[in-house]
Amino acid sequence: MGHPTIYPTGVTYYNKEKAFNGYTIYPSAKGALLIDMNGNEVQLWAGLGGFPNKILPGGFVFGTTGARESKYAFQDENDLVQVDWEGKIVWKFDKTELIADPGSEPKYIARQHHDFQREGSSTGYYAPNSEPYTDHGSTLILTHENIYNHDISDKRLIDDKIIEVTWEGEIVWTWKANEHFQELGFDESAKNVLFRDPGLRGDLGGDWMHINSISILGPNKWYESGDERFHPDNIIFDARNSNILAIISKKTGEIVWRIGPDFNESEATKKLGWIIGQHHLHMIPKGLPGEGDLLVYDNGGAGGYGAPNPTSTYGIDNAKRDYSRVLQFNPVTLEITWQYTPQEAGAILFTDGSKFYSPYISSAQRLPNGNTLITEGSDGRVFEVTPEHEIVWEFINPYYRTFFGRFNNNMVYRAYRVPYEWIPQLDKPVETSIERIEVSTFRVPGASIGEGTGKVTVVEGVDPNKKVTTGTGDDKDEPVNFCTATVTKDSLDKE
Repeated sequence: MGHPTIYPTGVTYYNKEKAFNGYTIYPSAKGALLIDMNGNEVQLWAGLGGFPNKILPGGFVFGTTGARESKYAFQDENDLVQVDWEGKIVWKFDKTELIADPGSEPKYIARQHHDFQREGSSTGYYAPNSEPYTDHGSTLILTHENIYNHDISDKRLIDDKIIEVTWEGEIVWTWKANEHFQELGFDESAKNVLFRDPGLRGDLGGDWMHINSISILGPNKWYESGDERFHPDNIIFDARNSNILAIISKKTGEIVWRIGPDFNESEATKKLGWIIGQHHLHMIPKGLPGEGDLLVYDNGGAGGYGAPNPTSTYGIDNAKRDYSRVLQFNPVTLEITWQYTPQEAGAILFTDGSKFYSPYISSAQRLPNGNTLITEGSDGRVFEVTPEHEIVWEFINPYYRTFFGRFNNNMVYRAYRVPYEWIPQLDKPVETSIERIEVSTFRVPGASIGEGTGKVTVVEGVDPNKKVTTGTGDDKDEPVNFCTATVTKDSLDKE
């Protein structure tokens, strides 16, 4: 399904009575951008990159000040910095690895990518009694390291490495994905594909796992009831290229909980459904509605390795789905406890995946009032929904940038909402609800206005006041024909 080439940007709808009101930060083409509920830009840290940007209490913000050239590396940031309200760097880390790229002097860089987390908070976003430290504490950082591991492939690999660094920048803990290959659940067909092509990025190496989210579990009811897998210090991650979601023991480094890469491995995973190309897996922090459940943006798109099939003759990206889901589920039973899918977004048929679909990036954050802030990243849309799936705030990123020299895109990697009190530099803004545009009468300047301005011809035998329906069943439980597929409302509910 195509999309309009012209559409409103900024905040397009806002119900101030039902939304969790605060500030939202996201990485824009201009820099780290903080907006209020009406879309006013209240602070810009110009030129500050964000993979992602995270706001801290007191008006501090995380970001990056430069990235390694893409011809020498894949998604490596030079550093990770914490800056204050005025843009002064108060903390910096860039000592993961000494790099000597052609034509440049050797220098230390962080090789940070996709995520990080400051001690004091289990997710890096707001939860009661859980605030990230701003002047001390360790930081978990997701980084890269190039390695060879012939159990995986004879090709060079871009491995994911998680490090913990002190406030002073000392690395005190390290975990490398390749060292746990046998714990990750790949079957023989997947291992065969990985050996031949581990997600190769040209000469840069194979991005075989592509971990994109890390956080500690934090205090939770599972550990309090005796389940050691959910120790508060343990680290949860997801890997989009391999369709793996897992928890690492901080003490031993072992994988102590995992689903994927094969979602046919049990009746529970079959019922959960295939999670593909996912982002931002985390445990909902204690003190928020749904605490202890896992929340993930299940992108769909394509991911995984395995036996060839009609959509993947080589076995790379052998799982495909053309719509997204936000899933909240019990990590013990894998039962889905809440979700947002194209059906909740208004899809009529199972083919209406574009009603809710971002095949890359994206995230979901649980808010204190039970709402969920969803970043549908590939089209620059951030919106807030109630537990009943009602949209109460919607924002479309107005800023575009060029990717790979030719793609102009307004994508948003990940957005976060924080309460007003985290930003003491600002007075609480005036909140003004924004009504939905009546799209049937909205026109751009100079276009026709109004409806029914032309000649009206009444067709013989037809009631001109009756709404027109064509093959839709007119909201009855009749079969609905779409191309070669026939579905009923009952079957749609099961999709």
